[in-house]
Amino acid sequence: MSATLRLLLMAALLGLWEGAARLLHVPAYILPPPSAVAVGFYRGIASGLYAEHIWITMLETFLGFAFGAAAGFGLGTFVALSRRFEYYLYPIIVMFQAMPKVALAPLIIVWFGLDLTSKVINASLVCFFPLMVNTIAGLRAADEDRISLMRSLAASDAQIFWMLRLPGALPSIFAGLEIAMIFALIGAIVAEFVGAQAGLGMLIQSMNFSMDVAGQFSVLFILSLIGLALNTIVAAVRKRVVFWDQPRQDLRPGGKS
Repeated sequence: MSATLRLLLMAALLGLWEGAARLLHVPAYILPPPSAVAVGFYRGIASGLYAEHIWITMLETFLGFAFGAAAGFGLGTFVALSRRFEYYLYPIIVMFQAMPKVALAPLIIVWFGLDLTSKVINASLVCFFPLMVNTIAGLRAADEDRISLMRSLAASDAQIFWMLRLPGALPSIFAGLEIAMIFALIGAIVAEFVGAQAGLGMLIQSMNFSMDVAGQFSVLFILSLIGLALNTIVAAVRKRVVFWDQPRQDLRPGGKS
């Protein structure tokens, strides 16, 4: 029933958009109706135009996410476990994160060129901070009484980390991963806007120059589907790994979550 309601809501919104665009005679170069966007989407798919650009953007996103997640988890772990590391380096990390990545993207393009490397670096820089913050919060949320109990049983710091801190932090870490994955896609698109030879961001820029607004909306639709798919993948992995932290089912007769 919930899936049906979602589809009905989306259909109603699209119908409202279509009707408003036609009744108000909105020019297609300002806001094309969904029917025109659907035609542009079909043409791009049928001609194979989107396939290569989707692959490039996805590759940039996954690589940026991988490097950014590794950096975020590593730095978050060091900050959470070392007060000295936090005192000296955390302010620098926060200051760097405060720099707008849109402003940094042109410099990254100049330093690393128009190829894949610059897009991966920009995606990594955008996505690492949410995971780092969530990692810090998760690792520091460990119960001090349990830590004291493990120390009384002669557990080492490594054993406390792997057996207590990390399992307790996994829900927070996966929440950060869900955000980081979407941010990696945004970072890749921003870098493609600045300068790229391929990718969906470059395709949007090209369509903007040719005033193909319906085509731009079709690419935005593809990006929204990609974002939804990436979020679903991370959520599915989270459900498998952090199986003990799932929402409680409604226990009333016939109740559903």
